Amino acid sequence: MKVAVVGVTGMVGQIVLRVLEENGLSITKLIPVASSKSIGKSIEYCGQKLTVVGMEEALLEQPNLAIFSAGGATSLEWAPKFAACGTTVIDNSSVWRMDPSKKLIVPEINGHLLDKSDKIIPNPNCSTIQLVLVLKPLHEKYKIKRVIVSTYQSITGSGVKAVKQMENERSNTKGDMAYPYEIDKNCIPQCDVFMENGYTKEEMKLTNETKKILDSNINVSATAVRVPVVGGHSESVNIEFETEFDIDEVKKLLSEMSGIKVSDDPVNNVYPMPITAEGKNDVFVGRIRRDESQEKSLNLWIVADNLRKGAATNAVQIAAHVAQLQ
Repeated sequence: MKVAVVGVTGMVGQIVLRVLEENGLSITKLIPVASSKSIGKSIEYCGQKLTVVGMEEALLEQPNLAIFSAGGATSLEWAPKFAACGTTVIDNSSVWRMDPSKKLIVPEINGHLLDKSDKIIPNPNCSTIQLVLVLKPLHEKYKIKRVIVSTYQSITGSGVKAVKQMENERSNTKGDMAYPYEIDKNCIPQCDVFMENGYTKEEMKLTNETKKILDSNINVSATAVRVPVVGGHSESVNIEFETEFDIDEVKKLLSEMSGIKVSDDPVNNVYPMPITAEGKNDVFVGRIRRDESQEKSLNLWIVADNLRKGAATNAVQIAAHVAQLQ
């Protein structure tokens, strides 16, 4: 099986390589792909030095799978070309997610829906993935009416430029700005651009993608905030159910869900944090407690490494499902 990794020199692309090494997929040839400025560079995969190639050369290889992490414009132009050659494309950009002809996949939830006809498979938004993974077993048991989510998102979600901005600010060095304001010692209540309704694009992704993956009847209201953190995204979530629930049963349902680790022992200060989630593939949930102001409502706290489960890990898990179909 030949696998192309498009955007291999970027932050997500580099994590894709690591997750592919860890996953144990039977790859006969890995094709590292990047923009023209990176062609000819070397990357390391499974102890081997591989030379980065451009899109045209990768297309000629006709890979079985291509994992795209190179932005929306690249995906719009090149994903259909790869798909036309028989390649299954797993795309980390947002451009295909709400296309009604495309399946939006979190493998633990709906990986069983994939079949050989799916040639462009969008990867959901990083914040959406960790949210819906927690919501899934609770929705099946208690039927969710409404979700209110506030995110505290790592600067790694904005790429290398954002990481460099924070490093510069901490060393009192002038440099390029990824954000309109300083991020170190600050919180910016804006992730992505603002829409006409006053919400940001990131907030609407959380709303629309949750509905598409789980249930169009779930009402979602989101506020997305960028924070000076590198380890992962955190989410404060309030869930209103149609039926009454039991806290112990909630914890049991979550602990039994594949991909979730319950970290909930407030007496001993045990709860999920980006610093402990970084580098891990699981979604961590804690601070699980009843909302005493509203009946049939629950509060909890979710953390995941946005470059791992929020992007690379989910994409590679999709790739594993696709490989089984071939």
